[in-house]
Amino acid sequence: MAAESQITSRVPLFGGMNRIPGGIMLIPLILGSIVGTFFPGFLELGNFTSALFRDSALPLIGILIFATGMQITLKTSGPVLATTGTILLTKSIIPAGLVVLLGQFVGIEGILGVSILALIVMMDNSNGGLWLAFTGRYGDARDRGAYMASAINDGPFFSMLFLGAAGLADIPYTLLLAAVIPLIIGIIVGNLDAKWTEIMRPIPNMVIPFFAFALGTGIDLGNVVTGGLSGLVVGAIATVITGTLAYFGYRWILRRGNQSGIGIASATTAGNAIATPAIIAGADPAFEPYMEVATAQVASAVLVSAILAPLLAAWVLKRQGGIKKQDTESGAEDTSPLRSEGL
Repeated sequence: MAAESQITSRVPLFGGMNRIPGGIMLIPLILGSIVGTFFPGFLELGNFTSALFRDSALPLIGILIFATGMQITLKTSGPVLATTGTILLTKSIIPAGLVVLLGQFVGIEGILGVSILALIVMMDNSNGGLWLAFTGRYGDARDRGAYMASAINDGPFFSMLFLGAAGLADIPYTLLLAAVIPLIIGIIVGNLDAKWTEIMRPIPNMVIPFFAFALGTGIDLGNVVTGGLSGLVVGAIATVITGTLAYFGYRWILRRGNQSGIGIASATTAGNAIATPAIIAGADPAFEPYMEVATAQVASAVLVSAILAPLLAAWVLKRQGGIKKQDTESGAEDTSPLRSEGL
């Protein structure tokens, strides 16, 4: 660490990103969306260029999940499961339940031009990559291991389940299992050989910017503009509502005190949620009239929540004294989601 602190940069790109909460993922995500929207030909060059900048998101996230699993020991598995359950309750189950309840009164067309389809997709999932980036800087092993919540609420599963439309209960549980297998293998390997955990420590800072850029290339800024003010406003409202629920989950259920603001970082909409309206409309034609607008609104929510959630979380942490001293002294210090917790 002493040697690392003496490293100087002509242009502090990495340090600059880390001065923004979640910036190690947020900035590449935005850059990727710009490239994907205005310079798509660059992504079509093929070979290593396309493989790294367009197609790398899933394999790199898989490596990150594997490395995160290595942090979870038998000693910490209980707290990790408690944190995961709390996030699922406050970020997915309660918000989805509220949207379905609203749908009982207003129907699937929703309110003010925002369908129930758009609302539930915005509310019931979370951006696991941003969560890992944020908790790598401000959280601990419990928080990072709670990535499992994002593995579970990722995709259309919760939306399908809670909408309860015809045929939507046929959930492919094999996909859910496939999402958590890298984490489980990481847990096993990490508990068997601590040396592997040491070897994998640099992985997060290496892979997060690259998979964030690749995810961003799938966000068409034209759709964000189409979603317009409604998508941005509802995305911001969804962030505040789910962030508040997650905050109180951390404070009242987990008893995390001045670190309860960490939970707010889960109040995001995952990038791959942009595809969920089409998946649900394909399963139930009743949602087809709302699919196109919902997709645009969800795309807007992805960007606004990726910006707003980590900023709100960091603001609350700072206000309540929950940011550790080393986090305030150096924006680039110790950002790895796998930093030692004395385990």
